[in-house]
Amino acid sequence: MDALRDSAAKYHLDINRVVVLGHSAGGQLALWAGGRRRILHDSPLYNANPLPLRGVVSLAGIADMRVYADRGPQGCAEGGLRVMGGTAAQQPARYAAASPAELLPLGTSQVLVWAEEDSIVPEKLFEGYEANAKKAGDAVEIIRVPQIGHHELCSPEAPGYPKIVGALRRLLQ
Repeated sequence: MDALRDSAAKYHLDINRVVVLGHSAGGQLALWAGGRRRILHDSPLYNANPLPLRGVVSLAGIADMRVYADRGPQGCAEGGLRVMGGTAAQQPARYAAASPAELLPLGTSQVLVWAEEDSIVPEKLFEGYEANAKKAGDAVEIIRVPQIGHHELCSPEAPGYPKIVGALRRLLQ
């Protein structure tokens, strides 16, 4: 994302209107990108001048890495998330730098899209994130898509697709 600054003039990009979108782990990364300015200076993920975002659209994103590691449906609780190298107790700095929930307020508008029948990244795990983001002052819109699961959420034929496109358009205005 930060490379967009270098390419902006050549490709006529408006870097004041950047929105990121991601699904599942990519949804976590999209939210994380929105909160990068809050990563502590001693973290290897720290960037002194991250590209500001107009907004984030997270499709079934893992909004809280600790919660997902503890209560996620994939049986992570025993050893934490593999990508994190262990549990939150074993790797507190990694979870603090990578979990969107720990970077609140992100300081950018967020659209959280949830599939009603998602058994991989269900909304119920992240209701605390939603409430905490709003309480911290972040603008958060929730879109719930009925009668589909985790993977179908990304399909242009899915019932929520027009709402997702509409959210992107609103964020870009």
